[in-house]
Amino acid sequence: MKLNPRMLSKLGSNGAFGLAMTELPSKYDNLGVFTADLRSFSGLDRFAKAHPDKFFNVGIAEQNLIGMAAGYASEGNVAYATTYASFACMRCLDQVSVNMAYMQLNVKLVGMTSGFSTGILGATHICLVDLAIMQALPNITILSPADGLETYKATMAAAAIDGPVYIRLTGAQDAPIVYREDFDYKPGKANLLREGEDITLIATGSMVSVAMNAAEILSNKGIRCRVLDMHTIRPLDEKVVLNAGRQGCVVTVEEHGITGGLGSTVCQLFSREKMNTHVLNIGVPCEYSKAARYHSFLDKYDLTPAAVADRIKTYIADLD
Repeated sequence: MKLNPRMLSKLGSNGAFGLAMTELPSKYDNLGVFTADLRSFSGLDRFAKAHPDKFFNVGIAEQNLIGMAAGYASEGNVAYATTYASFACMRCLDQVSVNMAYMQLNVKLVGMTSGFSTGILGATHICLVDLAIMQALPNITILSPADGLETYKATMAAAAIDGPVYIRLTGAQDAPIVYREDFDYKPGKANLLREGEDITLIATGSMVSVAMNAAEILSNKGIRCRVLDMHTIRPLDEKVVLNAGRQGCVVTVEEHGITGGLGSTVCQLFSREKMNTHVLNIGVPCEYSKAARYHSFLDKYDLTPAAVADRIKTYIADLD
């Protein structure tokens, strides 16, 4: 099908995921979709109506969700499972560890509304630790798409990956468009979105568009920024990260806790390779937040383009 980036942006990451799922049965006859009472929220209404024999709603029972998806996958099938990211990485952690990671089953776990997008529901639904938790488990590929089009492509690509996958969906409906044209999506290979010689911004998920806009702000101040979309957290594109570190200062930007996410992973890589690279990690401090609307959180934690640009400018000035 011909993909419309504007329409996918309007749908948001959940809707873009649901649209991709309607296409997958034509490619994978052995596919099944499981959800923990999030049929409509996951954008799966069309899929459920078209393929009732491939759709399973387990109810509000997230641990059973993983167990049932794993059982389905153990019979040689491909299983997608959807729930809130906060439940996927914490309420189901034992099942994710044993049934997905340890057994290396073909379960594609979709963490809906990671970050702050369901922040109005409070700390139980705000998810800023899923990258840290999933990266601590072996064998799981971790995808973190930047916009609706990339969410669609990540969902499709996950089916072809042999083994467990975690897809982290961030951002809200009517999300900013990063990719306005079709592009080649390859898990494990970062996308260069903007050239620049002074500094490299490595962003993931919803913060890719923020990084692009921050780079534009900084260009007007004479600071030329390269921007990378790190849509795969594992396997990390180590080659492109190391090249960025050799060329100068690196800034990571993520809608995730500052501990254990993209920034920590980049710093660990530089440390392992004994690289003396200046790195600024932009993310969320380790704390619980009260309920608020999505954009209020972005303002509070300086995750807007203007705030990110200001932090980078200050950081660079302090290095001189």
